[in-house]
Amino acid sequence: MRAGSAGSLLMLMLHRWMGRLDRFEQSLSTTFTPRHYGYLTRATGLVLEVSGLKLSLGSHCWIEREHGGAEKKCEAQVVGFKGNQLFLMPLGAMEGIRPGCRVYASQGKTGREGSLPLGPALLGRILDSCGRPLDNRPLLTVESGKLTTPPLNPLLRKPIDQVLDTGVRAINGLLSVGRGQRMGLFAGSGVGKSVLLGMMARYTSADVIVVGLIGERGREVKDFIQQILGEVGLSRAVVIAAPADVSPLLRLQGANYATRIAEDFRDRGYNVLLIMDSLTRYAMAQREIALAIGEPPATKGYPPSVFAKLPALVERAGNSESINGSITAFYTVLTEGDDQQDPIADAARAILDGHIVLSRELAESGHYPAIDIEASISRVMHEIVSPEQLQYARECKRLLALYQRNQDLISVGAYTAGTDPKLDRAIERYPDICRYLQQEISERCDYTQAYTELAALISVNEEQ
Repeated sequence: MRAGSAGSLLMLMLHRWMGRLDRFEQSLSTTFTPRHYGYLTRATGLVLEVSGLKLSLGSHCWIEREHGGAEKKCEAQVVGFKGNQLFLMPLGAMEGIRPGCRVYASQGKTGREGSLPLGPALLGRILDSCGRPLDNRPLLTVESGKLTTPPLNPLLRKPIDQVLDTGVRAINGLLSVGRGQRMGLFAGSGVGKSVLLGMMARYTSADVIVVGLIGERGREVKDFIQQILGEVGLSRAVVIAAPADVSPLLRLQGANYATRIAEDFRDRGYNVLLIMDSLTRYAMAQREIALAIGEPPATKGYPPSVFAKLPALVERAGNSESINGSITAFYTVLTEGDDQQDPIADAARAILDGHIVLSRELAESGHYPAIDIEASISRVMHEIVSPEQLQYARECKRLLALYQRNQDLISVGAYTAGTDPKLDRAIERYPDICRYLQQEISERCDYTQAYTELAALISVNEEQ
């Protein structure tokens, strides 16, 4: 009996100690998380090499500064690896970083684990690429979501069958845009690109406007918001600003974040106008990253990954899989030296649903908006407008092209009236066509008005 009592007592004490050990282990697991560190071994340009740490591509890290830096830690992102070496690119300044600095993974970092703010509370706000307010006001939102979403099934997308009223006469009448269409705005510097974007932001019949200012000068961000977008446009807009002085990673993330916000509003049933200025700066940011980690250039200095990133971004816009909700997108493409065969311009034309070309010659002559009607096209116009409007638009383009081809003869007086009846009509209609294509920034022309004026300008009876 005594041996049995002693054994029972021993078992009871053992169970008590085991229970205490379990509780201690549980409390230890909730209060302490083991952290794995790596070490900085090399810094070349914008690329940092780290040993002793294994992380997936796209993960965020913290680098502990030595001293003298603006902050104690520097944030970076994994952009590549080679063997056991990780390639990082910083998201901020690198002052205070030295060889051997400790590097560890970020936990629950914005942009990777899905904590970017979303929702209607963003309307009227100006944010950076990480969702932080730039307008010195608190962000009153609790909704969040991942930066990227799975691609939509192309067979389930709603077709483009409704005209979108942009408020710009030349676009409404001759380059009609459909709800859910993706258009490119091709322009060089100083030809009125920002003004045209501002007109569309003010006058387009959309529920929500999302503006991504990617890689532009910091001064232009404030000018676009205050002078071009205005209070009326900003009240129904969300602006994501990633100017040229931020890391190329943040410029990429800014474009993806603006698209993600547009997707969120589309999924809520809103008709969204997405303005991305510019797609070229997005491509340049990816080029900086790719060349820094050793990817070979392919076409005029652009690595292959650039041409893979462009369609991945553009294809996220468009109509949704349900009957409600759409993203109509305008992407600006900067043509260096007004070269329409620039590799980014050429790639953008292939993946977009049309393009609007701004002419420097028209801008220099005071013709605004400086839209080159002959070089521009909307690929879905024939599916969304009436046959009569198509006929009027084609006749207007034909008369304009006929006049342009003979302009030198007309200017020097070498053409004799009556020689060519079609050219005579083009000369007669040219001043009216020019007035039709011009529009002040403060003037709004809805779709019905644009069609009526076009019908009055070019009638069916005159096409004989």
